[in-house]
This record gives sequence, structure tokens and C-alpha cells, in this order.
Amino acid sequence: MSRKPVPAQSGERSRVELLFDKPQILSRLFGQYDQNLVALENRLGVYITARGNKIGLEGTAEQVAMARDVLHDLYARIQRGEDVDTGLVDASIAMATEPTLTGIIRADAGGGGAPPIMIRTRKKTIVPRTPAQAHYMRELVNNDIIFALGPAGTGKTYIAVAQAVQQLITGSIQRLILSRPAVEAGEKLGFLPGDMKEKVDPYLRPLYDALNDCLPAEQVERRIASGEIEIAPIAFMRGRTLADAFIILDEAQNTTPAQMKMFLTRFGENSRMVICGDPKQVDIPGGVGASGLNDAVTRLEGVEALSICRFTAGDVVRHPIVGRIVAAYEGNEA
Repeated sequence: MSRKPVPAQSGERSRVELLFDKPQILSRLFGQYDQNLVALENRLGVYITARGNKIGLEGTAEQVAMARDVLHDLYARIQRGEDVDTGLVDASIAMATEPTLTGIIRADAGGGGAPPIMIRTRKKTIVPRTPAQAHYMRELVNNDIIFALGPAGTGKTYIAVAQAVQQLITGSIQRLILSRPAVEAGEKLGFLPGDMKEKVDPYLRPLYDALNDCLPAEQVERRIASGEIEIAPIAFMRGRTLADAFIILDEAQNTTPAQMKMFLTRFGENSRMVICGDPKQVDIPGGVGASGLNDAVTRLEGVEALSICRFTAGDVVRHPIVGRIVAAYEGNEA
């Protein structure tokens, strides 16, 4: 495999050769038509050659060192059964370029230090794909109440659901409670067909989707029937104390300050609460100024055992164009 060399950049040139002991899995590392290596070349400015089980890297010393770390990380992920695509290549590069989190890649690749950050569920293992996700996953373990703020596609709700499922499986919590406001988007709930569950289920569909990605469908249904997993609009939380539970509020930007205060004060013993939302996507009358999420963050930042994790367009892990769309809108607003 050989491609047109990447133009030289300033700095002393360096070349290293990597040797991999399982050449049969290198095709998965390279990707279809070497797309993963091409993405790595374009992002880091290195020149990559491959022959057999050897990969050559050429570029500045810094570029080569970073590309080496990323390739070792991706190779270790394949050995653990993960699928590698250009999105994961970008995520691994983002992790490698974050000075405070470079050790995560080396740990994932089998180096020394702390074990890699991950969440294990019945269907998959979730690992951070951006530095912000790594920070978020740490906070989900270390704090009682976590606010996750940022645009769609950054993994706020998905990672929270995965962490909750892991704790439910291990028995560290007894219940998983998923909630979100049922904001009327041009239609009154009363005019929608069906009973109350059928009226609100469309609003809760993203939560069902995240659950089904972490647990077999029959387990999701069984745990919902037994009450271990509860999915309900925020209005159903009033008057309750939620103990021994992992509680997630999604689309929290569409709560009012009164609703947010009510929800936060449901917190009980041996519980963890995650509030997810995009402060810039408020659909309730009154806009951003009327959002209970923005009000709560302003009031509660700095409170002990409470953490606020912020995501940006650079943390979007859906199709790359989603991140570019978010960045374009944020640029226009700025």
C-alpha cells in the first residue's frame, strides 16, 4: 500500500516502523480502500506506508508519535472486538491531541497506568470517543448530580443510559428512571390519538432507542413490566422521592424553572441524577430565558457533589457533517 506523500511541514522529519503481531486483522485497521489510514494522514499530516504486518510512519517527530499512539489505540480496540471507522479514527485523534487525556489511549492500547475508561452493558462496551466524553464518564462515577450540556449527537443521553444500565445489571441501583418534558410542538397532546402512554411515547422514543442499544429487547420489556425501568414525562415525578435509583432527565432545556426545581428535589438516598440538554435549543414559550436548565446551571454551578459537563460541536460523534452543521449554526449565532 502506498499513496502520494503528504507535503512536508516545518520541523525535523522522523520515520518509525510499527510491527503488528496479528496481520489477519490489519484489514479492519486500514478500513475499506484504506479509508482509515487516509483519514489519519489527512488529519495528522503524516505519510503512511504498509507492507505485510509492518506500517511505516513519516512526518515530524510530534506527528509520528501521535499517529503511532492512534494506531496502537485502534489496533487494541479491534482486538477487543470493536468496529473501527473514520469516526472512531477522528475520536482517537481527538483523544491523542488532548494533553490531559493522552494516557487514556496508552491505557487502552495495553500500556501501563490506570485501566481504560469504559462502560460495559449486556450488548456492548462503550468507550469515550472525545476528551469531553471521557470527562463525562468519570463524572458519572464520581458525583451525585451531573448536568450534561451541549448539542445533539455528543452522547449525553446515550452514555448516561449506558452507565445506568451497567449499574442496574450489577445491582448497585434498584431502578432506572428515564424522563423528559413532553413539549407540545404545534399539536396539543389532547388531540393526539390513543391513551396517555400512547400520547407521550413519541416524546420518549430516544430513551427507548438508547435502552435497546444496551440491553436485549426482551430484557427491556421485562424490566419495564416489573418496574425496574420506568419511562415517564417529568410531570409524573411530582410528589415522589426517588431512592436507590439512577434518574435521567433528557431534553431538560424544555423544562420551566419550577419543573426543574421539582425534579431536582426528588433526589433520594443512594441515587444518581443526570440532567441532559442543549441550552441553545429551547422549544418552550419564552425561549432561553424561560428554560429551567439554564436557570439551574446559573444557580447551582459550584455546589458540592454536583458536576456540570459541557460539550461542543467538536464532540459530535454522529456523521461528521452533523458536527459541521452544529458548528455553522453556532458560528452564525456568535
